[in-house]
This record gives sequence, C-alpha cells and structure tokens, in this order.
Amino acid sequence: MSGRLPFSSRSRFTRTANISGWQNTALPRKVVNAPAGNRSLRAIGLMSIATLFMSVCIARLVQLQLIEGDYHRKRAENNRVRLVPIAAERGLITDRKGKLIAANRLSRSVYLWPKEQSPAQWQVTAVELSRVLNLKSDEILQKLGQADYTSAMPVRISQNLTPEAFIALEERSAQFPGLEIRIESNRYYPHENLAAHLLGYIGEATATEMKAHPEFPVGMIVGKAGIERIADPQLRGIWGSRLIEVDARRRELRELGISSPTAGSDLQLTLDLDLQKTAEKALANRRGAVVVMDIKTGAVLVLASGPSFDPNIFTDKVTKAEWQSLQQTENPLLNRALQGYPPGSTFKIVTAAAAMQSGKFSPNSKVATSGYITVGGVRFREHGGSGYGVIGFPDAFAYSSNTFFYQVGMATGPEEISKWGHRLGIGEGNNLGLTGGKGGSIPTPDRKKQLYGQPWYVGDSVTMAIGQGLVLVTPLEMAMMVSAIANGGFRVKPHLFTSQTNTPQTKPVPIGLARGTIDTIRAGLIAVVKKGTAKRLNDGSIPLTAGKTGTAEVPGGADNALFVGYGPVDNPQIAVAVVVENGGYGAVSAVPIAHEIYKAFFKKGTRG
Repeated sequence: MSGRLPFSSRSRFTRTANISGWQNTALPRKVVNAPAGNRSLRAIGLMSIATLFMSVCIARLVQLQLIEGDYHRKRAENNRVRLVPIAAERGLITDRKGKLIAANRLSRSVYLWPKEQSPAQWQVTAVELSRVLNLKSDEILQKLGQADYTSAMPVRISQNLTPEAFIALEERSAQFPGLEIRIESNRYYPHENLAAHLLGYIGEATATEMKAHPEFPVGMIVGKAGIERIADPQLRGIWGSRLIEVDARRRELRELGISSPTAGSDLQLTLDLDLQKTAEKALANRRGAVVVMDIKTGAVLVLASGPSFDPNIFTDKVTKAEWQSLQQTENPLLNRALQGYPPGSTFKIVTAAAAMQSGKFSPNSKVATSGYITVGGVRFREHGGSGYGVIGFPDAFAYSSNTFFYQVGMATGPEEISKWGHRLGIGEGNNLGLTGGKGGSIPTPDRKKQLYGQPWYVGDSVTMAIGQGLVLVTPLEMAMMVSAIANGGFRVKPHLFTSQTNTPQTKPVPIGLARGTIDTIRAGLIAVVKKGTAKRLNDGSIPLTAGKTGTAEVPGGADNALFVGYGPVDNPQIAVAVVVENGGYGAVSAVPIAHEIYKAFFKKGTRG
C-alpha cells in the first residue's frame, strides 16, 4: 500500500501546518438563516419594552415634578422649616389699688405636629398619650382632626403638665414622634376662691367660637365667664410665631424669622381686694351674697357670692374628682349677687318712696298700727306680734312695722310702687354684663295677668308692700336702691372697671325724689340703727350708719336674712347689701356681715 491514508480517513482529518494540531474538517454544513420577519418582531418587542419603561419613568417624573411638585416642595420645606406659634400672655387683672387678682405663671404645655404621623398612627399614639395626660384619646384626635392632619402647624392638646407626666413623656419621647413640650405662661388666680364669680374663668375655645374667629389657633384660650369673658378681646392678646429651621431629628438649627406676640391689655377693676376678703370671710361660704358699692359713682367695691369655687381648676381640663367636688356644694357657679330674692322688709324703702311721691302720704303722715289687719278674710300679722300705736315713717322703719306698710301699700297701689321701684334700679337689667343669676322684678296687675293668667288681689298689694309675694330684688339692686337714698336721689350705674368711673356713661341719673321724701327715709334708716333691728351696728366701734334689716319667708325652709344700708351718716360713701339664704332674722345673720365690712372700710387707710 502506498503511504496515503484511505480516502475515508483523509476525508475526515487533514493535517495542516497549523501548530494547533489536528482540526475538525468535517464537510461544510449548510447554514439556515432566520426569516427577516421574525427578526423585525423581536426588535419591535424589545423597543416596546424599553419605550414602556421610559414612559413610566417619564410619567412618574412629570407627576412628581409638575403635577405634585408644589406639594412635595412644600413637604420637603416643612421638614426643614417650621412655623411655630407663640402664645400671647393674657392681660393681668388688678383691684382698684393695683393688687393682682388674676395673673400668669410659667407652665409646660404639650403640642403635637399633625404631619409627623399618619392618621392611623395617631390613633395608636393618642391612646398612649391619653394614659399619661389624663385625657380621652377622642379629645386628642378631635383636636388633630380640627387642625387637619396635613397641617404644618402644631396643636396644643394640654396645659399645666404635671411633673409626673413631664417625666413620663421625656422618658418615652422616642415613642411619640411629633410631640413637643413647651414652656408657656398660664392663667393663675393667686387668691383661689376669692371673687370667683366676678372674675369668672377661662377655657379652650369651642367649635362655635373657632368658627366665629378663624384667626384662633387650635387650643386657643378664651374667657368663659365673668370679667374673663366680658373683657376677653382686651385680655387675650394676639399670638405670634417663629420661623425656624430644624434637622432630621426636629432639633432647632436656627431662627429664620419671628413675629412677636402681643400681650393682652391689663385691666384694673373697681373691686377692693381687702373688702372682698372681709365680705367672703364673713359670709363663710354660706349660700348668699354681699355687694358693696360707692354710693356716688356706682363703682362696685365688693361682689361676693357663696358658695364659691376655685377658677384655677378651669385653667386645664377639669378632672372628674374636681367636678364631683364642685357638685358637693349647692350650685357653686350661680352668682347669687345677681339672683333675685324676695327682699322682705328692705323693700319698705321703695314702698315709702312711692307713698310719699304719689301724694297719698306726706313725710309727716301717721298711721295706726295693730297686731294684725284683716284683708279678704285673711289676717296679715304685725312684726313682733303687737302693734306700735299711731306712728310715722321713721318709727315704722325702726320697728319694721308690717301693719303700717300694709296700709300704706294698699293705699298707694301696685303701679306706683312698681314705678318707683324701677326708678330706684330694680328690674332694670343691671347685671354688669355678668351671667349666673336671674334678675329682679316688681309685678303689676297687668304683668301678673300675662305671667300667671290670674287677676290682682288686694292681698297681692299687702304682701308687695313688705317685699314678699311676687317681688324679687337682687343684692346688687338692693345696693343701688339704698345708694339713691344716701346720695340725695340719684340712681347710680354700677360698673366694674376703673376706666368707667366718672365718665358720661356711668354718670348717676336723678330720679325725681323730693327732698322731704329722702330726708324722711334717711331718718327712718338711721332710727333702725340707733334703736331698731340693726342697733348692733351702733356699738361705738364704727361711725354711725343707716340701714334696714329684712326677713323673707321661704316656702319649705328657714327664712332668708337680709340687710341693706349705707355709711357713714354724716358723709355717706358706701352702700352695703347682704343676703344669707335660710339665715333666719336679718338682725342675726346679715347685720354681723355688714358690721365686719364697715369695720374694714372705716379702718385707717381703707377709704378712697
């Protein structure tokens, strides 16, 4: 055989000069290419996917940058820059000598930033906070919702944070994103119960008040009663704000701007703090009231009502225990200085004035008295049980003769008595702008018909003459009534602010009392103190004063004790009115209170 390999072997392997050695030299295979249409579909698919992906990215970019760009810019800015409200200090309230009776002191308040958590997260946080702050979780959520969960402004949810609650919140601060504790000034009544019905109290603005004042921030404190309510626009001031930059942990980095708050205006009352203390101490938290007034100007020096309450409890959320404590006393929020009472024999001042001014009687008239008089088959008895003979007005006052004034009242008539009662200030709506009591009223036959659908009987005139029946007079009106006798026939306009004293708006008004009428009533009121039912006031410890006691029947209970008077006789300066519910005789329960007030007033340095 030759040196050639068989054809079959050579056909499979060929030795080449390539140093790589033997190579596969199989016969060339036929290459089958994919159709051109398939390649086009594949390319189109890839391009579609890429286009869709790019479209999604572009659409999201358009949404974020163009459609929602403003929102996200603001949100990012809010995460860096915050507008922090600054509460305004409430104006101070002082007495007529500048002594503080409503002040401010530093306290800790709890604020929440709504945007720091979602509404669902706040639901959980509110439950935890409620346990620490002694608040209902619903109340916390209500305030957040009222402010709007997207609000960039914080919401105050609690004031007067207790030390225990402060420590608890500090220890768990990481659990409460969006919680901030701030130092603020808070209302404080240093004398607690003193003059509470006059001062009133404060509280958070209601939804109605917030709607009426869109400028109020959530948690705004406003006056709810008394002076705090009447003078709220002046007292509350205007809140300010700080624009600050914070880091990711909400720590303040720097202040970008500030709008300073404007503190509320201070108010000076006509109230005399020392006299108010004396009156409330003498009243001893019994049900009743004391009013002391300047008889020349109408400035109210004392406005006391018992039982009283501590307005400090209203500077924060009233606890259940505090509310229950309030309910243990009888209607402590009622301002009894503005509550109408049957005036009893103190009303004889009105009956005497009407009798003489009507012309039915003169200052020198005399009337026979007896143990009782019979009207319509009913006996109306004398004070003290027996008559005092034939007497005039001064002795009728001194002995508080009922039969004298029964006869005078019937002869004068209810219309004249009502007319002069109104001129003396009764039933004229003199409530000083305060709330909490039902005012006085003097009925007439027509008025009785309207109210009760009943005719006027002669017996109504009998009881009306001595301040019983349908007659009601407030302690404030009693002080006005006797002031007109003390100052020579002028009806004063009671007021509470020193800025109102001696202004055209409070100028006393002459009511047309004749000089003889005034002198006769004065003589009677002096006789009451010198030898009558108020002679305890004539013990030499104070200058001579004038006044009238009263004992008014109360259905189903002990009589109310009353006193009204003025002093000193030689230079009248103040009028005093006292009511002690179920106190019995005026001489026993009401006169001692007036005595203490006179002693405090006449002490050296107290006048003026």
